[in-house]
Amino acid sequence: MPRQQETPAIPAVHEALDVLTIEQLKPLVALLPTAERPTRKGELIALIEHYLSGKQLRALWAQLDETQKLAVAETIHYEHGVFNAQRFRAKYGALPIFGTKKDSWGYGEIPSLLRLFLYRASRYGDGTSVVPAELQQQLRSYVPKPSGPILTSTDELPEQFELVEKEYAWQEGDQGITLVMGKRVLQMPRQQPKTTTITHQRPLTCRDTERAAQQDLHTVLRLVDKGRIAVSEKTAQASSAAVAEIASLLRDGDFYELTPKKNSGEQAIGPIKAYAWPLLVQAARLAEQHGKKLALTKAGRQALGAPAADTLRLTWQRWLKTRLLDEFNRVDAIKGQHGKGKRSMTAVEGRRAVINTALHHCPVGRWVQVGDFFRFMVADGHDFAVTREPWDLYISDPHYGSLGYEGFHDWELLQGRYALCLLFEYASTLGLVDVAYIAPAGVRRDFRSLWDADDLDFLSRYDGLLSFRLNPLGAYGLGLVEAYKPRAVPARASLTVLPSLQINLSKEALAPDEAVLLGTYAEQASDTVWRLDCAKALAAVESGNQIAALRAFLQARDAQPLPETVESFIITTERRARALINKGTALLIECAEVEVADVVAHHESMKKLCLRAGERHLVVPVEAEEPFRKALRALGYGMPRM
Repeated sequence: MPRQQETPAIPAVHEALDVLTIEQLKPLVALLPTAERPTRKGELIALIEHYLSGKQLRALWAQLDETQKLAVAETIHYEHGVFNAQRFRAKYGALPIFGTKKDSWGYGEIPSLLRLFLYRASRYGDGTSVVPAELQQQLRSYVPKPSGPILTSTDELPEQFELVEKEYAWQEGDQGITLVMGKRVLQMPRQQPKTTTITHQRPLTCRDTERAAQQDLHTVLRLVDKGRIAVSEKTAQASSAAVAEIASLLRDGDFYELTPKKNSGEQAIGPIKAYAWPLLVQAARLAEQHGKKLALTKAGRQALGAPAADTLRLTWQRWLKTRLLDEFNRVDAIKGQHGKGKRSMTAVEGRRAVINTALHHCPVGRWVQVGDFFRFMVADGHDFAVTREPWDLYISDPHYGSLGYEGFHDWELLQGRYALCLLFEYASTLGLVDVAYIAPAGVRRDFRSLWDADDLDFLSRYDGLLSFRLNPLGAYGLGLVEAYKPRAVPARASLTVLPSLQINLSKEALAPDEAVLLGTYAEQASDTVWRLDCAKALAAVESGNQIAALRAFLQARDAQPLPETVESFIITTERRARALINKGTALLIECAEVEVADVVAHHESMKKLCLRAGERHLVVPVEAEEPFRKALRALGYGMPRM
């Protein structure tokens, strides 16, 4: 949506009336409480101007219906005199009546009383309507300022979602008319089809993402540490094998089952959380590409032992600014986003910032319907553009299927689909919002009128997202609260820890994410038996894992206190793993004679630059090489460069 002008397009009433023809002015005069019916343009304008001032203007204002009054109020108080139809419809659900059509062909308009307040910006304009500045000044003295838009929410959601579908059938024997459009031949029936409405009850899936995200974060970081996530050097996206492994280890799995396509023409929902995680850890600088695989950065190793909530908050903040991915690319049914069309796509940072700001208005702990959220965004001015040139985007065919046609790039088609992806694939994966959804097929039908969209079950894999709920972790991640108290993740397996360091599963098997955590410190002997391993535990702590997580894991799943031998194993591993500290890279320097090593090592200027290592060797930190050389030359010695 273009930015509204900050100054009115029409300063005076006379100027607004002057662009109208006599035939357009006469119906306006007919709205006035007068029997006068002048025929000349100047007289018509003068008569209308006479009634648009003082008490007479206020009397005309009083005759407007409530929706028309709101249209005037919104325009003069919020929109700098320019009527914003999109915002008004989003806020109030309908547009005011400007007039009625003169005939069934839609030519001409019989104006309503609203046309004495809101005028066309130009005779042959784009339909923009404005309140002249002269009227604004008068109206603001008694027209009340409307309240801001309200974002509705609810505590509970229904268990079922009613999915309404329509089936169309033509009478047998109707041959229709053949039309040739481009390369396609269409058979158009002569008669209107018979319409049947079918209502399906679909169970609503609600996901509490807060606790799962905290556990999934550490699971993904451990996979990265083990070198299990291969990524494309060009796109930074994980390989299909890596995505499948991540999906199998997520605490609650991905949002939808990863089922292969039955045929090449079938739409597949595909991964959502499992796709997002490798990108999120890269954007947060917790992992980086080493060859064809991800490896933990120093920050990533520290995150293994840090509170997950802090890392998730940081990850969201960095995702808001990353250029690693344009989320709209994930709406793959819309073509033309690459090549020429890519130059017209807007900056992703700006889009995310608008949605992030709108999320600040969501009540914590209450469900918000996606449609209500979208309407609130538009009504409250949280707007953005996905592309500067919708003609570049298309469905199937770049000409017939272009989204540049009127009605083919509406807010929910472009901005709405982008917001769905950001909320479903990234905000919920990070545990900031809980989600309620069904399968996407048939949920949003706003794309059905697009060219060649008949074969699409859904425009995006995120179309099934119906409601979301900002949770306490989300309030912390968005900066609405200063502190966060994590909720305990419930244990799903039961086990017995023996003094021999053996761990026996008592009931059900470990969940995949639980197996990843235990496998970081123990070897699996059989389906039901694990044994703590000193070498694996040391390696885990070296990598940044906090062995306290192992203690908490075992204590939550064993009804008895941990054996002393196991406590000793944990304490000893922690101490020994940190017994040596890597202080960085150093140079090992060999002196020609023992006497030279003595002179250099014991000189006052050298004590902070080097350490003795044997009779003829010195150790110098890499960053101290140049100061060491300078001090060495002051002593009368030199050291050839490599």
